[in-house]
Amino acid sequence: MVTFSTLVAVGVPPLTANVSNTVGLVAGSVASSLGYKAELVLQYARLKRLIPASFLGGLTGAGLLLILPADTFNAVVPVLVLAGVVLVLIQPRLAARMATPHDVSRRGNGWVWLGIYCTGIYGGYFGAAQGVLLIALLGTFVDAHLHRVNALKNVLAAVVNAVAAVVFVFVAPVDWTVAVILVIGSTVGGYLGAHYGRRLPANALRWFVVVVGLVAACLLIVR
Repeated sequence: MVTFSTLVAVGVPPLTANVSNTVGLVAGSVASSLGYKAELVLQYARLKRLIPASFLGGLTGAGLLLILPADTFNAVVPVLVLAGVVLVLIQPRLAARMATPHDVSRRGNGWVWLGIYCTGIYGGYFGAAQGVLLIALLGTFVDAHLHRVNALKNVLAAVVNAVAAVVFVFVAPVDWTVAVILVIGSTVGGYLGAHYGRRLPANALRWFVVVVGLVAACLLIVR
């Protein structure tokens, strides 16, 4: 959300900002996943089941972004940014729900797979705040501690970003200067965030993201 909004604010066209953002953040997603490898040790079977859903979803979303006219994306993206802002705002409620015991349906594997696929479509089309969607879905249907859910989220988001990035590299208007800067920054930030992110003031970060997202939405609407 922050990187996409920043790119829009400095004048990068929305479609170019979106695809460059996706390509540039792949390394950060992978670095975050590696930072949570201890929480993934007992979840390989779950990942084996869910990764195909993220793969297919990311491929579908990236395809839609390329097939649909650019004007469609330009018209929809302010709504998507505002939706991402709302997701960031409600994230504490989702975290609180996962921190307390709740009933989890163990018969919802098909619905989880479908939900991961749909989230992958969203992430492949417009990646900002897909992590919050994944947290909401996994926290509802997966019986696991918050840190394990977060580890799953990182891997699934990395798969979506990687699939979409491969597509965009060959057929989308990637700004490679932007992408390289994001690769460097997201790799360092993703690794440090996985190790030290829990020490950062969550509310301050959340409101920073919200303000940046609102500014970007206003700029997109005005333009």
